Amino acid sequence: MESISCTLAEVVERLEALYDPSWAESWDAVGLVCGDPEQAVRKILFAVDPVAVVVDEALDWGADLVVTHHPLYLRGTTSVAATTFKGRVVHRLIRGGAALYAAHTNADVADPGVSDALARAVGLTGDLRPVQPSADDPRRGLGRIGDLPAPTPLREFAALAASGLPRTAGPLRVAGDLDRPVRTVAVCGGAGDSLLGTARAAGVDVFLTADLRHHPASEHLEADGPALVDASHWATEWPWLADAARRLTSALAAGGITVEARVSDAVTDAWTATTTDLDPRAS
Repeated sequence: MESISCTLAEVVERLEALYDPSWAESWDAVGLVCGDPEQAVRKILFAVDPVAVVVDEALDWGADLVVTHHPLYLRGTTSVAATTFKGRVVHRLIRGGAALYAAHTNADVADPGVSDALARAVGLTGDLRPVQPSADDPRRGLGRIGDLPAPTPLREFAALAASGLPRTAGPLRVAGDLDRPVRTVAVCGGAGDSLLGTARAAGVDVFLTADLRHHPASEHLEADGPALVDASHWATEWPWLADAARRLTSALAAGGITVEARVSDAVTDAWTATTTDLDPRAS
């Protein structure tokens, strides 16, 4: 299908209708990082992280725009000099004619957003509701709660979740009785241990998220909280990319604009191996 280009400003307008920047947390840094609003956009690459391998893919493919979940400059900066990897990202994108846009916590709380895509990826069906609804709209919020089609032993749910998420170096970690039947499931894309108490109060059977720390997880289990499944941060957010790409291209198509969208398969999880992957005999 031939692409009918539009301007970056038009793409940003539709992105922000889907993921309103006003929904982002006060500490977040979302929106356009670099790019000329008047430049033409024909190809859009979606990725979790704005890192070198993603820039390589974008420039090799000829992308005009890279949409990432994680911001490049979350804490701000006083320089974009190419003496740092972040500066080099900006320089390479600008030289290659590609813009960069980030949709982070505004995409986390959108309806649908990051956790909706995660919920579907790990097998939840039917209606979903936020774990922590937004004050101004209870349909939006952090995390999602939904149901499996039937009660399932925890070990089988964990295997189902692992098969539905992209592979990373490390396996999913599970806490709880592996034979415990689970049906109502809470999920949160990215680091979700701030929702442990809320998930426990919601009466779910299992909570799947990423970046769980020892003490909060241990205390949660001692308080008879639901079982836990801890996945890779990157893997829990990656399923959203395809949903975001579909929603954006559909919104543009409704206005008579056709662009090509692609989801990066580059695994940009920080961890690249576990000791079980390493041959102890190698010198």
